[in-house]
Amino acid sequence: MVPLEFVLPFYFTKTTNDMKKLLFLLLIAISSICISCNNEGGLSAKAKKNLEVNDAIMKAYEAGDFSKMGDYIAADAVDHGSDKGYDVKGLDSIVADMKRYRAMMPDMKSSNTRSLADDEYVFTWATITGNMGGKPVTMSSIDVSKFKDGKAVEHWMYMDPKDMMAMMPPPPPPAAQDSIK
Repeated sequence: MVPLEFVLPFYFTKTTNDMKKLLFLLLIAISSICISCNNEGGLSAKAKKNLEVNDAIMKAYEAGDFSKMGDYIAADAVDHGSDKGYDVKGLDSIVADMKRYRAMMPDMKSSNTRSLADDEYVFTWATITGNMGGKPVTMSSIDVSKFKDGKAVEHWMYMDPKDMMAMMPPPPPPAAQDSIK
């Protein structure tokens, strides 16, 4: 039988070496994670620029200042989120639509709940408030904007159906039915 005094030091030495290796590998892994992350959420410069442009479009729209939309939206952009039932094509047509919406809700305010971006798309979850036809309106939407060369080239908007229904005028009363006697 091997004396206990001989086995225990060997066991602790082996365990300590394994522990040192494990701690070293753990230190490398944590360092790699810390080095690859930064305070800006890991966004690329292109994604940051897309977010800035997206925010600038919203601020200009909210202020009713459409003069710089050409700096943010491409001349051949397409808005797939129109209420007209078809895509609105071209900067001038998109700005005309924006002006029409703004006239319907001149006191519109937007609050971004969350924005996510990559090198090509910006997703914004927003709450819009204001008065439409003298009636207070609050609506939630998801806007998806596609960017190319620092400008918005496509846009989609998805609105909560209950908010959309609240904005619509009430349906006409049902027609009176003739009774058969």
